[in-house]
Amino acid sequence: MTFREKIASGQFLVTTEVAPPKGTDVSEIVKTAQLLRGHVDGVNVTDMQNSVMRAGAMAVSCKLLEENVEPIMQMTCRDRNRLALQSDFLSASILGIHNMLVMRGDDPKTGDHPDAKGVFDLDTLQLLEAGRTLRSGKDLAGNALKGAPELCVGATANPGAQPVEAEVERMRKKIEAGAAFFQTQPVFDLEQCARFMQAAAPLKPVLLAGVILLKSEKTARFLNEKVYGISVPQALIDRMTNATDKREECIRIATEIVKGLRSLCRGVHVMSLGWDDAMLEVLERAGVRSSEVASAGRR
Repeated sequence: MTFREKIASGQFLVTTEVAPPKGTDVSEIVKTAQLLRGHVDGVNVTDMQNSVMRAGAMAVSCKLLEENVEPIMQMTCRDRNRLALQSDFLSASILGIHNMLVMRGDDPKTGDHPDAKGVFDLDTLQLLEAGRTLRSGKDLAGNALKGAPELCVGATANPGAQPVEAEVERMRKKIEAGAAFFQTQPVFDLEQCARFMQAAAPLKPVLLAGVILLKSEKTARFLNEKVYGISVPQALIDRMTNATDKREECIRIATEIVKGLRSLCRGVHVMSLGWDDAMLEVLERAGVRSSEVASAGRR
């Protein structure tokens, strides 16, 4: 099944992500794809995250396809105008890349080329609408297409945002604009996530809650200080600080969170920070399998 078909199936979904290299060496991407193949339902390919210049998400998505791993290509509003963004939708579909996650993108001033000019010709809602319009067979100017792209476009959400009603309203607008699924910031407070999902229940969102591997107490503190919208509880920081085996404690924390999320949402989006083998151990301990693995087990 394709990722879009898996969404429609109602099964619990597992996604993760990779970052394109800052260069042309994709050997690590290929190794990661081979490790993840059959264990996840989709792999996000980031679009110059943190505004750091890297290889393009479309090229790396093609490398994942070559390894029989379904990509979810991230697209930001930061670097391209509406002509280039629509062209990327079409080009990706021609290449067999049909899943996209759209977002605003980080400010170029925070990256490694601070003099770069942000474009932001479209905002996130408009970019979602561009994907929906292209699927209908027209471009944003109303011109007919010779072949409409197959697209499954998602967006981001933040269960920790306050007030929760405002975030739910943003989700509603994104769904109306064409969002087929959501991936979130890392979740640490399961009760807060439960309240968010209750508030969003009328929307029936296909929401994959974010889970990040806290590799150390330094990672946790960095997230608190540098990443907007994330708050790692002090109790978890203390656990990582006091742990004699930080990898094991990291896996335990992530496993607890994944187990708690199983009854709250449609899936998890695990950010491994390079610890892909640890991520697979988390999924195994939590009793979570990709829909492909689950289907194979029933045959």
